[in-house]
Amino acid sequence: MISLVSGGAGFIGSHLCEALLALGHEVVAVDNLLTGSERNIQHLRSQARFRFVKHDVIEPIAESRADFVFHLASPASPVGYSRHPIETMLVNSVGTHNMLELSRATKAKFLLASTSEVYGDPLVHPQPESYWGNVNPIGPRACYDEGKRFGEALTVNYLWQYDLDARIIRIFNTYGPRNDPEDGRIIPNFISQALRGDPITVYGSGQQTRSFCYVSDLVAGILKAMFSPQSKGEVFNLGTTDERTVREIAEIVKAIANSASDIVHLPAREEEIARRRPDAAKAKAVLGWEPQVPLEQGLTETVAWFRQRLATGD
Repeated sequence: MISLVSGGAGFIGSHLCEALLALGHEVVAVDNLLTGSERNIQHLRSQARFRFVKHDVIEPIAESRADFVFHLASPASPVGYSRHPIETMLVNSVGTHNMLELSRATKAKFLLASTSEVYGDPLVHPQPESYWGNVNPIGPRACYDEGKRFGEALTVNYLWQYDLDARIIRIFNTYGPRNDPEDGRIIPNFISQALRGDPITVYGSGQQTRSFCYVSDLVAGILKAMFSPQSKGEVFNLGTTDERTVREIAEIVKAIANSASDIVHLPAREEEIARRRPDAAKAKAVLGWEPQVPLEQGLTETVAWFRQRLATGD
């Protein structure tokens, strides 16, 4: 079996490539390295069944064989998509079109990695897949959330018009080893600050909530979504229902890192999301998937990885 992973040198993409290799697949990782890093896949380069292609998927890709196409390519952190807004919109529109066309040409099964950001600042809590969202189309997050919403619409239209074997996952907050320490998201920020002895910066009151899924759990959900016979044409939330306040996360990270850093509050960022937690009942019922790694365990492993990364400067 041949699996192509766009965004394969990214945080989640590199873990997915690793898991597919463990299943015996040939893996083609495609990435333009805009926000991905060859460092994430360096340990895979020696494997005969792994191939890296440096390519921007907003241009068609010359691959003639694929059984599964996992489309993960896109900046995913606020720092990444704020720095590259046009590229973010193009990879989620034109890039999605190219990956769908590749799937159609090769008769491959297709998976679109979408995001909880399609729900915007939700008025329904927790968010089920049936919720249409509360999104500002001209707001600071629009390049990402509207790009993903377009990608979802394009995917379902390929399903309807061409009977493409496609499914969509909506990824909620995910963390773990290979998180970019500088990507601006909550857990990488808190861990990097705690380990460096810098103030741990919480924006706003800290009472806003998030649910954080460990990366190995997320990858297991991605695999189930692609390979389940019941998943064609379906949309699945993938994330944990363990909802915590941002302030609580900061305190847990500080304790695990054995840090003397102070936790300080800064003004809330524009369009800060008040609450985000998935309704994950569908993934459990249809895919038999639910997260297994408790937050404190996952954070302990992630802090250890960050400590090593920061110590070596690699």
